[in-house]
Amino acid sequence: MKFPLKVLQPIKNYLEKKQKQLEKRKEDLDKEDPYNDAARLNDNAAIDTDAAEEVGHERVSALQKEIDKTLIRIRKALTRIKLGNYGNCVMCHRMIDTDRLAIDPTADLCVDCAKKAKAK
Repeated sequence: MKFPLKVLQPIKNYLEKKQKQLEKRKEDLDKEDPYNDAARLNDNAAIDTDAAEEVGHERVSALQKEIDKTLIRIRKALTRIKLGNYGNCVMCHRMIDTDRLAIDPTADLCVDCAKKAKAK
């Protein structure tokens, strides 16, 4: 079963908007990364400054990894919309509950398959 285009369009719009927001956030994080500061190379900083830079870099890296994971999920969902199989479980091919999709529009597994995948 396929969702009608008039139902998918708002979801597609939402996902595309979210994708742009996350890409912008990722760029902003890149600017916040202390390791990307050119002045850092000329600075013979104290050990506490080095530690603060390390912590700042690790924080930025962790956030960017989470954003990357979310972007991948969004791109996969957009691809499923384009291919016409959005809302179908990628494992069993049954329809994913619409409440589940309302909570997470990037969901690609039905509840039963998600439980099985988590149990592994």
